[in-house]
Amino acid sequence: MSEMKSLAKDTAIYGLSSIIGKFLNYLLVPLYTYALARVDDYGIVTNIYAWTALLLVLLTYGMETGFFRFVNREDYNAPSVYKTAFLTLLTTSTLFAVLVVLLRQPLATILGYADHAEFVAMMFVTVAVDAFACIPFAYLRYQKRPMVFAALKLLFVVLNIGFNILFLVILGKNDVFYVFLSNILATTIQTLCLLPFTMPKGGRFDGQVLKDMLRYSLPLLVLGVAGIMNQTLDRILFPYLYTGADAQAQLGIYGACFKVAMVMMMFTQAFRYAYEPFVFAKHKDRQSVEAYADAMKYYIIFSYLILLGVIFYLDIFRYIVASAYWEGLKIVPVVLWTYVFQGIYFNLSFWYKLTDETKWGAYFSLIGLGITLILQVVGVPLIGYWASCGSSLVCYFVIMLLSYFIGQKKAPIPYDLKVIGGYTALTLGLLAVYYAIRLYYIHNMWILMAIGTILIGIYLFVLTRKDFPIQNVLRNRRNNGSGR
Repeated sequence: MSEMKSLAKDTAIYGLSSIIGKFLNYLLVPLYTYALARVDDYGIVTNIYAWTALLLVLLTYGMETGFFRFVNREDYNAPSVYKTAFLTLLTTSTLFAVLVVLLRQPLATILGYADHAEFVAMMFVTVAVDAFACIPFAYLRYQKRPMVFAALKLLFVVLNIGFNILFLVILGKNDVFYVFLSNILATTIQTLCLLPFTMPKGGRFDGQVLKDMLRYSLPLLVLGVAGIMNQTLDRILFPYLYTGADAQAQLGIYGACFKVAMVMMMFTQAFRYAYEPFVFAKHKDRQSVEAYADAMKYYIIFSYLILLGVIFYLDIFRYIVASAYWEGLKIVPVVLWTYVFQGIYFNLSFWYKLTDETKWGAYFSLIGLGITLILQVVGVPLIGYWASCGSSLVCYFVIMLLSYFIGQKKAPIPYDLKVIGGYTALTLGLLAVYYAIRLYYIHNMWILMAIGTILIGIYLFVLTRKDFPIQNVLRNRRNNGSGR
């Protein structure tokens, strides 16, 4: 139970910064959809950000997870592990940034932005800086300094929003160029503020440590590339696969409505920040499998709660984007379920990381990539962005199941399938009731949200009766208070 309390505490700190940061970033979505000159412009933003997400995985090549793996091992010198990872990422990121600046025009032509090479140069240099910063941020997590981590993450968000407001609103520069300029300025300032907390102290660059880390991490690169392509391939390929003349506009609608479902991704990311170092640190404890099982159960329970909240109040969440984008809101429930499956898959994935069988992660991701690619190539020309979001849903559902069944043979964890299945059935039942009422009986927005509130109340009632009894929570608070 103490492990779970520690996990909950770290999740609260990381989660608060993540939720605040993502919520503030929500403000950029209406800002872009209202301030940018055309829907097509948001399509450009969506496409280039998808490319940068892929490049970030390539430029970190699994070293973040490799760092956590080796810095916790007693047979390795922790300062040397950090210094080796720090200098390695610094070198490769710098080389990439220089190459991008030199080759910006041919790169821009390949990506379809021959008239705007500056877009590609700015964003690819930005991703190089981000790639280097991932190891210092990982070091803060290793040191268990969540407050510093959170403050620096929020600094970027505040700066990015501030620069966007300055350029797009105050100065009236409603051009995509200023979106990317805001990002590179905020990233650079954040990294400069990060370095004083994370400059390597002690240790040395160790070639053998680097070889060991790369041997462990490179399979994770395949996993990471395939994994991020499962997440971003829809936005990368869409302009090439969609047969209509309004490809960038359709991509802009898809990208904006995708953002509406970001609440689920916020929770998944916050959970990951606390969970990854927790797992590697607790692997020495033979009883940790019960903690992993509890973490999975509570992750699923609260994921379902968030999913219900977003779907039942979608008539409010739609105002995050301008009305020109509302035609795409029907994809939001599909995206939410995709995030649920993605989060479960992430939690399941630790069995192959902890057993050093990272090749399985690569296998799963490649299978998912194959599914994603086939469904998009076949489906996007026929049904547009519905194929994009549907391919992600099928991809994560399949690899989630594969990881579970193979993981239970390789490193079994006693997940509480009865409780998880019960909450799944409850969630599906509440959704069925809501959609039946919405489709056949009631169309008033406010009445529907009132009904949604009642349905969420039913979920919370079951939750507090079975897994979070109120009387136990109050008793624990009284006991903690009396012990002070």
